Amino acid sequence: MRNLIFTLGIIGSFALPGAADAATLVVLPENPIQGDPIMISVEGATATNMSFGDKSLRVFMYKGRPTALYGFDINKKAGVYKVSATLSDGTMLQRQLLVDERMKPTLSFTIPAKLGGTTTASQKVLVSTLASENATLIGLKTGDKAFWSEPFSYPLPDPIVTDAYGYDRDTGAATVTHKGADFRAKEGTPVESINRGVVRRIQNTRDYGKTVIVDHGLGLMSMYMHLSSIWVNEGELVKRGQYVGLSGQTGYALAPHLHLTIRQDDVSIDPETFLKLFK
Repeated sequence: MRNLIFTLGIIGSFALPGAADAATLVVLPENPIQGDPIMISVEGATATNMSFGDKSLRVFMYKGRPTALYGFDINKKAGVYKVSATLSDGTMLQRQLLVDERMKPTLSFTIPAKLGGTTTASQKVLVSTLASENATLIGLKTGDKAFWSEPFSYPLPDPIVTDAYGYDRDTGAATVTHKGADFRAKEGTPVESINRGVVRRIQNTRDYGKTVIVDHGLGLMSMYMHLSSIWVNEGELVKRGQYVGLSGQTGYALAPHLHLTIRQDDVSIDPETFLKLFK
């Protein structure tokens, strides 16, 4: 399907009658795959509404353009989707976007001894506790505006990804999709907020360990997991680059590192692709 994208590019891009010639609908990344964040913006005009498929999106200004973010779920069917924007004069811009399949390798993974080791019993406990912990992360309060205006940055000064987003971890009786990015970080490394936002939740759970969740507004959340200590409080407004805690190996972790999850409207998206959108 990659070759198809290269040949066709965006499958159709047009404006309904009445559009200003200068108005352009821009979508990044140009060749998205399952699990990617998708940034939609309008050049040369003001937009009042944007949508991906049948989902209406929240519009904000970024670099002087009306912009919206959509999280394409890693389990959502690949294919062609309609992206549209309604301009202030009522004109509608539309384009057809091909979202390709993500290749999801499966790797063997162990459960640490502190969580019972790689046994059938601990695998069942892992599946049930992950489900319950994930349920608590759905529907968190979010701001009705973007709390940030600067580009997003990495949570560590020397970011090295050791485990990427989007592969399956097979522990034997259970398979768990890795829906974040793991960064190399020695125990006690300061972890930075990737942008300005409000700390919505602090928690310490069996699988995710000590966790800080920052709301950046408009349904966009960053989650910092397996921390050894936490330096912020719920309800606190943090700045980009502010330390939220120290890296560690609490919860389901085999060694010290930082796990970063980014969610848009409760959909976990690829953190590396997301951060590249703001370069």
